[in-house]
Amino acid sequence: MKIWIMAWMAVAATGWAGEALFNGTDLTGWRYRAPTEIVFDGKSQSQDGRFSVKDGIFTVHPAKGIQKIWTTKEFGEDFVLKLEFRAGVNADSGIYLRGPQLQCRDYWVAGPYKELKNYKPQDWNQIVVTVKGRTATCTCNGEALLFDKKLPAQGPIGLEADKGQMEYRNITIEVLK
Repeated sequence: MKIWIMAWMAVAATGWAGEALFNGTDLTGWRYRAPTEIVFDGKSQSQDGRFSVKDGIFTVHPAKGIQKIWTTKEFGEDFVLKLEFRAGVNADSGIYLRGPQLQCRDYWVAGPYKELKNYKPQDWNQIVVTVKGRTATCTCNGEALLFDKKLPAQGPIGLEADKGQMEYRNITIEVLK
């Protein structure tokens, strides 16, 4: 209850009209899609232990192979997705936008975003993704992230478990009118 009140106060203070994709207490609203759909409503961790929730943090745990978790809801409208992440050392993960992946990782170590000046290693950072039509504009702490993939007309939001531990919080989406 305390987490919900704090989240509501933060939203009210900023005027943000977004919908929480992560409730801060469990994996409600998230699922595995293939080979068989598994919905995690009311569960604090996925059956394979790759994703868990504790103390308001959505944690992605390292293990062999890649695993993806998806929202149960799909989005076909224009939207703004906001989330905070903390990447472990050398962590490599991703955020899926209706399908295509935006890299989310320990940016200074590897990948196309090694020159980000506002990225805070092993600390909380914010990603904001604005989707209009089939195009996404993405930032990390206000700095542009190159993302030139065309998005499908509709699809869920996803998170990837690949290398290292990733933590997420305050995952919200605002559908634009």
